[in-house]
Amino acid sequence: MDLHSSYPGLIDLKWRARRRLPKFVWEFLDSGTGTEATKSRNRAALDRIGFTPSILHGPIEPDVSTSFLDESYPKPFGISPIGMSGMVWPDAEALLAQAAAMAGLPYCMSTVASASPEDIAPHLGRHAWFQLYPPKDHEIRRDMLGRARDAGFGTLVLTVDVPVASRRERQTRSGLTHPPRLTPRLMAQICMRPTWAVGMARKGMPHMRTLDKYISGAQANLPPTAHVGYLLRTSPDMEYVRWLRDNWDGPFLIKGILRPEDAAPLEQVGVDALWVSNHAGRQFDGSLASIEVLPAIRAETSLPLIFDSGIESGLDILRALALGADFVMLGRGFHYALAALGADGPAHLIDLLARDMQANMGQIGAHDLKNLPTPIDLPRLC
Repeated sequence: MDLHSSYPGLIDLKWRARRRLPKFVWEFLDSGTGTEATKSRNRAALDRIGFTPSILHGPIEPDVSTSFLDESYPKPFGISPIGMSGMVWPDAEALLAQAAAMAGLPYCMSTVASASPEDIAPHLGRHAWFQLYPPKDHEIRRDMLGRARDAGFGTLVLTVDVPVASRRERQTRSGLTHPPRLTPRLMAQICMRPTWAVGMARKGMPHMRTLDKYISGAQANLPPTAHVGYLLRTSPDMEYVRWLRDNWDGPFLIKGILRPEDAAPLEQVGVDALWVSNHAGRQFDGSLASIEVLPAIRAETSLPLIFDSGIESGLDILRALALGADFVMLGRGFHYALAALGADGPAHLIDLLARDMQANMGQIGAHDLKNLPTPIDLPRLC
């Protein structure tokens, strides 16, 4: 089967994923928060960024390789963390880690994944990143970092844009709670998706395995879209960042930057890179689009920048790189691919994105990623 004929774009993977997932799982993966205005702004803002096509530039064989934090990558993108990936597709974390390792790309695993660092260790490649939701307790913090190191994660990513649980109303309407309770309503949805159901029956209902060591018992009085991880978390400050910098021997990234003025203090602390993100519209519905703030953050710091939020194509990746990003990460996209095609999905998406980048680089006359032309603001042409 030629996957590029059947699924030539991410939208095709997304449509098939929706048909294969129970409704509550689809809503968990696809939803934002509030009215999803931020999620929509991410897409609209990317669509406003254009390039002027280039002609008479002769043959071009676009090179999509790059370097980031002294590491070479065949492509300028990787796999973002999503909590409870294993609810989206059975064994998701292992399958995503394997695909990233095979492609030589980064895989970033969430603290609240449905697999533990120890589970994923056999599947990791050399570009393994661990995303940390900040534990309050010093001993838990130290232990969690040690487990990540021992499993083979070399890069630490601290997420700073989730001080409280977001509401994610679509998830609530679907009947999803944390941990999932198999109500008659959810069971009816599951029965309509036999492939997903059989896979889950084999693997068992997912939960946040990294946290098993630290917490047990009930959810206390958490809201339905919060999870047990919130009982461990704190809202970090700059002193917390300094502690992590002093206690992590390896690249250290901060994820969730949207204000240019936050860049300089983090650079002074010794952070190695900043991750520009509005959590893909899942956390706060009153945010600017991530791509709108990227140029201003680029102007304020010499640190490498990662970008996410709203990326759906190779063209989107080029847009982010041209506006100052050094690397791009996708979360939802890789989970759409996994739900659509199972183990074959992530590798297909990697190839699809690379081909789309190369096709668009040919149109704009870019031989490599270091020489992308300056983008144009499409609305100003109207």
